[in-house]
Amino acid sequence: MFISESDNPLKADLKVHWILVWSTVISLIVMLAVCEFYGETWRQVMQEDQRILIRTLFYVLVIIGFPLNNLLRHILLRLNQTMPGEKTAKQRYLLTVMMSLLFAETIAILGVVMYLIGDDDNTLTIFAVLSGLAVFLYRPKVDEYQSIIDALRENKVTK
Repeated sequence: MFISESDNPLKADLKVHWILVWSTVISLIVMLAVCEFYGETWRQVMQEDQRILIRTLFYVLVIIGFPLNNLLRHILLRLNQTMPGEKTAKQRYLLTVMMSLLFAETIAILGVVMYLIGDDDNTLTIFAVLSGLAVFLYRPKVDEYQSIIDALRENKVTK
């Protein structure tokens, strides 16, 4: 998606944010490709019962992680709007996006770990899809960015 500054200046401000999103997507694709082409040489097959326990733990972490990441994102957005300081709205929102993308990347890494300890392609694919879902859900949004700009502008007016 090419963003034109003439379309919306706020979209143009989020260019770096979108570069991070696409970097995360590319890293996800690279992880999948590396597992596909080199995974067999690096795999250390663990006993089935141990893998099931670890896989279950990872699934629970991801299932709990989605609402926790949503809560963290909400808190970070509110802090972006209310914390004093000289950082611009763009800089503040970048941290929020980076934290959300870190969560998405972590999900993919859990899938790679499961693959490397002997789980099949299905588990790797499930974690990759969940990671892609996290990237989609927590992508930069113009309305969130606008709310930070408005709050910072309002805070300057009231001071």
